[in-house]
Amino acid sequence: MSFLRRLFVREKSPVSPGTSSQIDRGAVESLLQIQVNNLVLYERALTHRSLLRGVAEPHTLSNERLEFLGDAVLGLVVADHLFRHFPNQDEGFLTRLRAKLVNGQSLARDALELGLGDLILMSEIMESSDGRSSRSILSDAFEAVIGAIYLDIGFREAIRFVERTVLKDVDLLQLSRQKDNYKSLLLELAQSRKWPQPCYRVTNEEGPSHNRTFTVEVVVQNRPLGEGTAKNKKKAEQAAAQAALLIIAEEDG
Repeated sequence: MSFLRRLFVREKSPVSPGTSSQIDRGAVESLLQIQVNNLVLYERALTHRSLLRGVAEPHTLSNERLEFLGDAVLGLVVADHLFRHFPNQDEGFLTRLRAKLVNGQSLARDALELGLGDLILMSEIMESSDGRSSRSILSDAFEAVIGAIYLDIGFREAIRFVERTVLKDVDLLQLSRQKDNYKSLLLELAQSRKWPQPCYRVTNEEGPSHNRTFTVEVVVQNRPLGEGTAKNKKKAEQAAAQAALLIIAEEDG
């Protein structure tokens, strides 16, 4: 057993078909197209923390740890696929394309197409506030499921799952030509970290009305974090968001 699997697997016996569980084994197997060994892993992968209010150390029972593991597995599978598919492209190209495949919006769409939202366990309050269609909840559960598959069945099956969901029917060349929406990526990052929504403000305008240049600053967590200058406000906002993302990446190491 690999180091990662030893790190995450707890000493708990697999759930037998007759054991009580909040999720249905057949539904999980049908949805994911796999044969489940340890149903506990999938129940945890599909448990949102809203269901565990008042529980000590909810991260041990929710899908947060499995999401962390699944994110790493997903990143490796997609990186390997792109590395082999584009043998002549540089690191920057591969990194940008991977980000387009594994960002929260893309993963939420994959989760919706799969029908994963119907199986997620969450509080009634969260469900009544459209939790089953929440981008962050769906993408987190999707990554957690990948982590569960990896621990339960192994890396090969995790690869197959990613190939038939994230990588299936994707025109990689066309996707690589799509412009990055840095504002969406920054908003997504802020939401995932429970930060306030980024705020954009024009700090400077120069030039005549027919040839004006705008400088926009983005404020994240009550601090100016990025600045961008362009011929219109939308492009300046995109540049500011990109600058903020780079700063956050540097701070995260």
